[in-house]
Amino acid sequence: MLPEYRALKERHSFVELVRTPDLAAEVTLQPIRRFGFDAAIIFSDILVIPEALGQAYGFSDEGGVRMAFTVRSRTDLQRLDPGRIRERLDYVAQALRLVRRELHGRTALIGFSGSPWTLANFMIQGASGQGFHHALNLLASDPATYQELASLLTASVIEYLHLQCDAGAEVVQIFDPLASLLPAPQFDAASGRWIRDIVAAIAPRVPVILFAKGAPIPAPDLARCGAQVLGFDSSVNLGETARRLPAHVAVQGNLAPEVLTTSPDQVALETRRILDSMNGRAGHIFNLGHGVPPGAPLENIEALVHTVRHSS
Repeated sequence: MLPEYRALKERHSFVELVRTPDLAAEVTLQPIRRFGFDAAIIFSDILVIPEALGQAYGFSDEGGVRMAFTVRSRTDLQRLDPGRIRERLDYVAQALRLVRRELHGRTALIGFSGSPWTLANFMIQGASGQGFHHALNLLASDPATYQELASLLTASVIEYLHLQCDAGAEVVQIFDPLASLLPAPQFDAASGRWIRDIVAAIAPRVPVILFAKGAPIPAPDLARCGAQVLGFDSSVNLGETARRLPAHVAVQGNLAPEVLTTSPDQVALETRRILDSMNGRAGHIFNLGHGVPPGAPLENIEALVHTVRHSS
């Protein structure tokens, strides 16, 4: 966690940072100023979509997410209002425009959204920190209601990503971090088909990155979702996976986040190992397999950036 971010967090809550355009823009720009990354990803949260639909979110004293209510029936679905996505998420568009202005065209700007499956899990479960099982139960016991929710979320995500593109996002990423909860036979009905619809709507405008963490299907099947880039977590051998994909599909990843808590030498060693595993394959975006650990020393991040930039 950057010291400049910690300073902001001492004065503002996480949700306040997300909802305030100039603060969200500042948090987005902080790592760009410090490390000069090739791309900036807008600071936000995947749960802004449920909130824009009328299901507010917050954080409990223990740190877990709390939704204002649960969505487990058609009656609950009637409490959601999909008609004001652009209006209610305009603060994200404002933040994107501020960041785009500051980047001066020198750094790519990435927008993002959660996938319908991952969003549905939070909305159906109502909280994090207790495992996610209610969405799988709904999928099995009342597939029509799940499909209605997933369809609503898909349309909302499409509208939200168009909003981000209109505001200056040059690439968008779809996060499906709960993909691993699905058995392989259910992946398409619960997640894949909805992601395909989103990609089909957005890819004509900007490239789409899909990160489906622990997806239960082979990478070539995941590529059929249509995204131009697939992100992988650190459980995957990136080089072997990339060689099984069509040449036009790029890959993103996949340093284990915990490596950033070790030492600069170890970070450099593991970074070079991943770069070497790609064996010169075109279309690799070096990244972590997931988020940066809060306690990662800054010199370790600097070692990662230096190693990538000076690799031959």
